[in-house]
Amino acid sequence: MNAHEARDGAAAAPVLLTGNHAVAWAARLARPKVVPVYPITPQTPVLELLTDFQAAGEFDAEILTVESEHSVMSACIPASLAGVRVFTATASQGLLLMHELLHYAAGARAPIVMANVNRTVASPWAFWPDQTDSLAQRDTGWVQFYVESAQEALDTVLQAWRVAEQVLLPVLVNLDAFYVSHALEPVAVPAQELVDAWLPPFDPPQRLDPDHPSSWGNVVNQEMYRRHRQALEQAMARVPLLAAEADREWAALTGRAWGVVERYRCDGAASVVLALGSLCGTAREAVDLLRAEGQAVGLLKLRLFRPLPVAALRAALAGVHDLLVLDRDHSPGVGGVLHQELRAALYGQPDAPRVHGLLAGVGGVDVPVARIADSLRGLAQAAPRGEPAWM
Repeated sequence: MNAHEARDGAAAAPVLLTGNHAVAWAARLARPKVVPVYPITPQTPVLELLTDFQAAGEFDAEILTVESEHSVMSACIPASLAGVRVFTATASQGLLLMHELLHYAAGARAPIVMANVNRTVASPWAFWPDQTDSLAQRDTGWVQFYVESAQEALDTVLQAWRVAEQVLLPVLVNLDAFYVSHALEPVAVPAQELVDAWLPPFDPPQRLDPDHPSSWGNVVNQEMYRRHRQALEQAMARVPLLAAEADREWAALTGRAWGVVERYRCDGAASVVLALGSLCGTAREAVDLLRAEGQAVGLLKLRLFRPLPVAALRAALAGVHDLLVLDRDHSPGVGGVLHQELRAALYGQPDAPRVHGLLAGVGGVDVPVARIADSLRGLAQAAPRGEPAWM
């Protein structure tokens, strides 16, 4: 069975979907009313399937095809502020072009959900998996999730709306180019009735309404601006608990739970590897290989990156001696974004693990299981460095 054969929205058995098509299915099931889009490799199949759904009369949304990604977000924000559910998708340079408006969306407390297909940023021009595009947006005020599979992408997009509409913040769901976006795998597509019951229609406390005029985004003084940022910070602080709650409720309905942080074979582990997205699958294989050799190693998969779930990370790493952080990104002059985030999160903790960084898969280069295993084997003898090593 393929995606089109599952058009009733209630697949009795898993269907073969790419990560991109799983995202499009999630958007369809959530019933957004406005979907501004602009095609960019490797995200384009998301909007292609959504337009197929609309042409078949199965997607009741206004799809806006504008002239750039900057215009996409310019359309998303007022639509969300008018009180309707909004979805879009982008990748790489498209996300970078939106940067100015990502700040505005968060400041306007617009709960937009956007899927981003992680791809190398220019220059030079390339099309491979790399998470620099989204990690570079970490200070914009968007909640950020990273997924490992097409199934996780579908479930996370739906959970993203639950979280976004509770805290009134936009959410970015990130999936790696090609490894997730274009790879086919069996995906359980939930029934439309199940999603409708779990995700009620968006009904914000305030909206742009010509019958009830109000100002929005007006000039404020210093104190008002500071209060606004404090409120945004308070909303962010609620996200880890709400994300975990949404995941538990989804698991009760579907049997699938992903967690905010996943501990894989971490009980009794002296060394742990930490990663985002599809790298976790490779790291999981390396952990299994070393466990078969009798070595006490584990994997910590970070699904929620913003806000960083510091308490959960510290609890998960209690008793661990060495932490190897894999970064499929590059921040020039710093090294790995995730490496620096973990060093900051664990700083000053009694008995915190020694944090080692490894730039693994930057630009989409292959990361073999054996290379991760070799890096884990040598941790006990290696001294942590300020800059991560390159793989």
